[in-house]
Amino acid sequence: MKKVLVAYFSASGVTAKTARLLASATDADLFEIKPVIPYTDEDLDWTNKKSRSTLEMNDPSARPEIAEKLGNIEGYETVFVGFPVWWYVEPRIIDTFLESYDFTGKTVIPFATSGGSGLGKTAENFRKILGKGVTVKEGKVLNRGEAEIKSWVKTVL
Repeated sequence: MKKVLVAYFSASGVTAKTARLLASATDADLFEIKPVIPYTDEDLDWTNKKSRSTLEMNDPSARPEIAEKLGNIEGYETVFVGFPVWWYVEPRIIDTFLESYDFTGKTVIPFATSGGSGLGKTAENFRKILGKGVTVKEGKVLNRGEAEIKSWVKTVL
């Protein structure tokens, strides 16, 4: 089994494309974090205070259920975790993913796509969820494509 995993959640396909490029650049395995109930356009309407994404992000305890489990995380040393930035941090489904596995002894590196905001307190959130024994590196918003990804990978691996 390979030692690097790229796990990602993508609501619109943008993060999926970035994840595939990152997996290629790192010779990593790829795992898509899919919700049991897929998000609709209405669910993702951040301007609607009653949309699913808004309700989830306003509830720190929200943990959307993941459709498929990753078979074996033990074989990975480094796990990149990707997502679109929602409300300046990771979507709650990422928290579900992080809480679903034992990352002790691993390095976890967040990456994201965003229309305009940075990662905010994402690394801090990851550290709180994952606890001691896990190295969480500062992540990066990757919006510029393959050259940016390859350059960044050299600094984090």
